[in-house]
Amino acid sequence: MANVIFYEKPGCASNAKQKALLIASGHELDVRDLLKEPWSASSLRPYFGSKPVREWFNPASPRVKSGEVKPDEVNPQEAIMMMILDPGLIRRPLMRIGDHCEAGFDIEAVSRWIGLKPETDAVSDRCAMDAA
Repeated sequence: MANVIFYEKPGCASNAKQKALLIASGHELDVRDLLKEPWSASSLRPYFGSKPVREWFNPASPRVKSGEVKPDEVNPQEAIMMMILDPGLIRRPLMRIGDHCEAGFDIEAVSRWIGLKPETDAVSDRCAMDAA
């Protein structure tokens, strides 16, 4: 099984479910605080791959929900700089195994990537805490 570096927002219930699913599937986690990581453009950009910029953003972030940040209106460089300054904008979790990086928790994509045991509870990449 895989050793996953897992960047989370501490206290996020969705991240807790995601971690539990990964552990139940036999993966080992190195859990890190996404908000305290000293991100740079070169360390953050690989997590988003070829996804559209709007998919880089946490849609539950208060700044995105309020319309202050409009993910469809920023270019990749602007998005990365915004996220370095405000990591709460980053779609979570960020996961890395070796050189392979992913943002968000698309259960089918994660299952294809590293394998997951079937889970009865829904697991998403949105945190209810962001609404507060």
